[in-house]
Amino acid sequence: MKLLISVDMEGISGIVHSTETNPERYDYQRGRELMTADANAVIAGVLDADPTADVLVADAHGTFRNLLPEQLDRRARLVRGKPRPLNMLAGLDEETDAALFVGYHVRAGEGPGVLAHTMNGELLDVRVAGRSLGEIGLNAAMAGHLGVPVVLLSGDDAACAELNGLVPAAVTVPVKEALGMAAAVTLHPEEARDRLRRAAADAVSRRAEIPPLALTGTLDVEVDLASPHTIDLATLVPGVSRAGGARTVAFTSPDYATAYRLILLLAQLATIKPA
Repeated sequence: MKLLISVDMEGISGIVHSTETNPERYDYQRGRELMTADANAVIAGVLDADPTADVLVADAHGTFRNLLPEQLDRRARLVRGKPRPLNMLAGLDEETDAALFVGYHVRAGEGPGVLAHTMNGELLDVRVAGRSLGEIGLNAAMAGHLGVPVVLLSGDDAACAELNGLVPAAVTVPVKEALGMAAAVTLHPEEARDRLRRAAADAVSRRAEIPPLALTGTLDVEVDLASPHTIDLATLVPGVSRAGGARTVAFTSPDYATAYRLILLLAQLATIKPA
C-alpha cells in the first residue's frame, strides 16, 4: 500500500496563532515541533494498520520546510521544499492508495476557523463549477482526479466539517474547537496524537469505503482576488479574463488537473508586489 500524508500547520493540535506558524516569529520552533509530532502520530497509525505500507509525507505549509527531518518517524520518506509538482500534494500519483490531510484549515471567508485562508491572503474565494473550495477541497479534488480518496483530515472543527461536506465518509479528527481566527479550545497535544493514531489506522483500513472526490469534464473557474495588481497580472495569462465583480477573474478548463495548476499559478502571482 502506498500512502501520502500532506501536512499543513494551521490545523495542528495546540496551534492558534501566526506566531506559531511563521518562520519570522518567536514561537515558530515550537510550532514545528507540534507539527512534526502530529505527523508522527499519523504515520504510526498508518503503519499500525499496515506495517509494510510505503508512506510519503509532504510538508505542505508555507516554505514547505517546516517538519523537522531528524524528528520525523524514520519509517516514512519526506518531501520538502518548493516549487514542486502538485504543490501540497507532491508525491501523489495514480498508484497512491489514499491521501491523509493533517493540520489543515478551513477556507477563506468561513468561520469561526483558526487561521482561515485559501493559499494566501490574496485569494478571497475560489469557485470551481460554482462550488466554493479552499485548500481542503482543491487538494481533495486533485487527489480525486488521480483516483485517490482523501480518507482522513485533522484540524479544527470547521476544517473537519468542510471535508465532510465534500466527502461524508472521510474520517475527521477535530483537535480543537475554533473560537475565532486566533483562538480555540484545544485538546492536550498528547490526547490529540492518541486520537490521530487511532483514526489514521481506522481510515486506512476503511479506504475502500471512501470514494475519491471527482470533478469531471469541462470546468468553469472563478477566483476572487484581493489586490488590483494581482488581477492585472492574472489577466496576462492566456484564457484568464475579468468577470463579474471588480475582484473576479475567470477561466474555463478542459479538466480539473489543468484548473488546479492554473489556480496555483494565480496564487503565486499574488505574491508579486508592484515594482
